[in-house]
Amino acid sequence: MTSIASSHALSTPQFSHRFHFNPPIHSQCFTCASHFKANYSFGSLRNLNSRERRSWNSREKVLHMNGVRVFCIKEERDLGQGIQFQGKSSVVSKNAENPSSNFLTLLCPLLKLFGGGDPSLQRNEFLEVATSSLSTAARFPWGSKSVLESSHGFETGQKPPQYLKLFEFEACPFCRRVREAMTELNLAVEVYPCPKGSLRHRQMVKTLGGKEQFPYLVDPNTGVSMYESGDIVKYLYRQYGQGRNPSFGLLESTLFTGWMPTILRAGRGMTIWEKAKPEPASRMLELFSYENNLYARIVREALCEMELPYILHNVGEGSPKSEFLFQVSGSKQIPFLVDPNTGAKLGDYKNILSYLFQTYSSACEN
Repeated sequence: MTSIASSHALSTPQFSHRFHFNPPIHSQCFTCASHFKANYSFGSLRNLNSRERRSWNSREKVLHMNGVRVFCIKEERDLGQGIQFQGKSSVVSKNAENPSSNFLTLLCPLLKLFGGGDPSLQRNEFLEVATSSLSTAARFPWGSKSVLESSHGFETGQKPPQYLKLFEFEACPFCRRVREAMTELNLAVEVYPCPKGSLRHRQMVKTLGGKEQFPYLVDPNTGVSMYESGDIVKYLYRQYGQGRNPSFGLLESTLFTGWMPTILRAGRGMTIWEKAKPEPASRMLELFSYENNLYARIVREALCEMELPYILHNVGEGSPKSEFLFQVSGSKQIPFLVDPNTGAKLGDYKNILSYLFQTYSSACEN
């Protein structure tokens, strides 16, 4: 069975550049219009071990321009091809979510203590569905439907732009805010889960952006990389929202009900599974989902706990990509998983969970 990931419409282009602007304190936004020439790549970072990362970090070029430090990440493995790139605007937040982040830091150990234990063990289906349903109700209507008439995702017959790249973890309410916006905007993105105890992706964020803070967005189409969920949502709507503003209450509601799924789900999608494979899958899995779907949430939690990067196709209510999903799966059922590494295509969240924990356990030999 041929994986959809092998098709041209869903091919994942190489992310060949990344700029992060670290402004002086009190600064908000800077634009760099200079040209840089270097060999650098995002994709190579995924498989670097810790020793290679230290060597790779030593090759960072730090440029000082008008008081702004510009980090040009240079590839460790020289490909011998110079890339000419004109820097784009990079929005850097002045606002911080430190108080709420600190609260989350205190909350996480409690959730882990009273949580569901080993995620691979058989679960109480009633409790799983009930708590996820309540989580969906707490965040309704955000992250449930598309607000655009046309799709910015990856439909058959279209030559796709480069995927946005989101570093996040499922239990984080601020990451949830960004995923809700992506559902409303029909965006297909590469998700790099960063659970606590992460073996790979948290170090990538620290290397790319300078600190471990989530969510962290990289848009290779514009050269922008940024922290802070509120600023990310505003950026996504400004760049991909066809002139629309963020949905009413999307930004403000996170502080009031954004925590509910985290608490109701007892911290699922927060920490890495101790039996997760230490090395990433050769090719990214693909998940058809939308943020506030109660069954898709359970699957995303598992992907996060195994630190499996995947391409997320957002197919909210009214999304034009629902027809694309039908072409791929033969139905419009959410969630739907495609694994190009094995050729597996699965619907029903229970089947997907069973497959993931059996296939990507460190005890499993492929």
